[in-house]
Amino acid sequence: MISGSGTNLQAIIDAVNQGLINATIAAVISNRADTKGLQRAQHAHIKTAIIDQKEYQDRVSYDDALISEIDKYKPGLIVLAGYMRILTDNFISHYHGTILNIHPSLLPEFKGLHTHRRALEASKSVHGASVHFVSNELDSGPVVIQAEVPVLENDTEQSLAERVLLQEHVIYPMAIAWFVDGRLKMNGNKALLDNKVLDRPLLCKADQLIFSEQH
Repeated sequence: MISGSGTNLQAIIDAVNQGLINATIAAVISNRADTKGLQRAQHAHIKTAIIDQKEYQDRVSYDDALISEIDKYKPGLIVLAGYMRILTDNFISHYHGTILNIHPSLLPEFKGLHTHRRALEASKSVHGASVHFVSNELDSGPVVIQAEVPVLENDTEQSLAERVLLQEHVIYPMAIAWFVDGRLKMNGNKALLDNKVLDRPLLCKADQLIFSEQH
């Protein structure tokens, strides 16, 4: 599910094509018709659908239409790849434990929008991105993996965003691959990897390119 240019979508498409994700992308669905991400999907010969938010009076009726479209494909996983709408409780309950999202901050810091600006305003030395399961509370589901990105002295909102996005393209396909291989699950409000509860997210430090488990 997308709302924008689809760079994370492209990273996922590439990972599938390279055999890194053992799955098929059944469809790409957007709430907007003018997104470049739809072009990326069409170029990759993936089915697309547009559920235009302007055609629905409220979030509930919109998400009901979205569920009706998604259920046609009987998906094992819903991937929010830059999807910029808040999902209703009904939608989240319908796909409980099978929705992943990527958020451009080191959650629980900077939930919501304008994360890079807020990190700079807070004089953070480290920023990053988080892959998490979706829960009923915004950007609050159990976090699976995070990528840390150092904040440079001369960083702007755009330069920081660009470096964080590069790391999103690394950690999101990785988490998706774990899920489709049956290694990653959501149990209650916990993420489990290889049947072990992740008390803290896995960590990728972009400046070191080292993955480590924090327990």
